[in-house]
Amino acid sequence: MAVSTVLAGARVVLPTGIVENGRVIVENGRIAGSTHEDAPAIDLTGHWLVPGFVDMHNHGGGGASFTSGTVEEILTGVHTHRLHGTTTVVASFVTGDMHFLAQRAGLLSELAEQGEIAGIHFEGPFISPCRKGAHDESLLRDPDPAEVRKLIDAARGQARMVTLATELPGGIDSVRLLAEHGVIAAIGHTDATYEQTRAAIDAGATVATHLYNAMPGLGHRAPGPIAALLEDERITVELINDGTHLHPAALELAFHHAGPERVAFITDAMDAAGFGDGRYMLGTLEVEVKDSVARLVDGGSIAGSTLTLDRAFKRAVTVDRLPVESVVQAISANPARLLGVYDRVGSLEPGKDADLVVLDADFELKGVMRKGTWVVPPQVG
Repeated sequence: MAVSTVLAGARVVLPTGIVENGRVIVENGRIAGSTHEDAPAIDLTGHWLVPGFVDMHNHGGGGASFTSGTVEEILTGVHTHRLHGTTTVVASFVTGDMHFLAQRAGLLSELAEQGEIAGIHFEGPFISPCRKGAHDESLLRDPDPAEVRKLIDAARGQARMVTLATELPGGIDSVRLLAEHGVIAAIGHTDATYEQTRAAIDAGATVATHLYNAMPGLGHRAPGPIAALLEDERITVELINDGTHLHPAALELAFHHAGPERVAFITDAMDAAGFGDGRYMLGTLEVEVKDSVARLVDGGSIAGSTLTLDRAFKRAVTVDRLPVESVVQAISANPARLLGVYDRVGSLEPGKDADLVVLDADFELKGVMRKGTWVVPPQVG
């Protein structure tokens, strides 16, 4: 007999809009269209019910690094973000030695095959030394398509995205290679001009890695990559909405020009997310986290974030004053589409995995369900 639960009374955010006093039926780990009358119900009156969050750019959490942690540590990081509503997460690597990255890709591909992560993102080593951020400059290299292909192959079909400085030698050919293999080519950590960025988009790039960060600023004579990325309908822009990486006006500008259908909220989280201040390693570089802001010990560059997507959601609604439906698009539906998993996650529709988040009237997280199982039992009533 099917195991059913009815979640009743919440404001439910669907692709078609907000349903007041809505009902979501969960049956055998999926969202169902109907159920028997005596199915147990959970009263969520006064709460919001939204799809589970999808984070396509995340380096770790809970004290664990996706780049260097053991399998157990990686699962700890994944679980940490699930506790904050991220039911689908891509594991991002920072720059490393090619052999090391290939070895790690093989390890994490197994976790992707098991459904623990939604794939692998290589942020480096094919990035610009001029815009390296928290990446080890000694390990950077030009995006030779043959080497890009080695990392894709090492991921055994689980590579989802590669961030490139596409103006470097081999950059455009590497974008074409990625597009041919169904892997997202993301423009980031780049010193490209406006014209060079347009060329990369024409070659098949579809994502801007943390727009504004690690790229030239918007100029009125030299508009650089930001203008090209914002204006092109083929590009989805990642935004880190933690109050540190972006001024609210920059976020508003991105939403105004790209629209909610072309924004993906990400965390770019590192080990300290959900864990606390202290000293950490990000790849080969030492990071100090103070007051929840991560910076390199040597040089002081921002080194990822300690953000979780529940905080990004609340900030987007309460500080940035974005409509809830737009935030759901940016934090769930859009990244799910980019990753090719929107048939399973990213919205509350019958047939999809029962991945959902319960928020109270103040947009504080009160419950998380993944594939029909409560990760955080609902704290209501």
